[in-house]
Amino acid sequence: MALQVRVAPSKVVWQNLLICAILFYTVYYVVLGMCCVMLGVYELDVLAPFDFKTNPSWLNTNYKVLLVSTEVTYFVCGLLFVLVVEEWVWDYGISVTILHVAITSTVMLEFPLTSHWWAALGIYIEREIRYRYILYTYILYIYMILI
Repeated sequence: MALQVRVAPSKVVWQNLLICAILFYTVYYVVLGMCCVMLGVYELDVLAPFDFKTNPSWLNTNYKVLLVSTEVTYFVCGLLFVLVVEEWVWDYGISVTILHVAITSTVMLEFPLTSHWWAALGIYIEREIRYRYILYTYILYIYMILI
């Protein structure tokens, strides 16, 4: 007879949120390192994921590294969160984003009011809605074929 342990639903939610947050920052730093190598940036602060004060210019390679790493991280994590939570991926994605904003405010000792930082997060949210719609349409199509 196997040992069966039941975990309270709220405990599972907090555990999944912690796993998703750790996964988010792990992916962020891996992608940040890859972007630094690809774009030839050899000096970047450890607190780079929280930096919203970088000058937004396509001529600024530090800005490009931060922007690309943010976008790639959100895209990859959106896919990886499915493996962790299987359901409610949208809720975990938004929760990790809110947590990221809170940590950013704490680390930088200032609330991020720069439009380019929020635009990067907005691009993620818009893209996530579009992919979710396409995924649900595809699943519905498969379901209709199988019935």
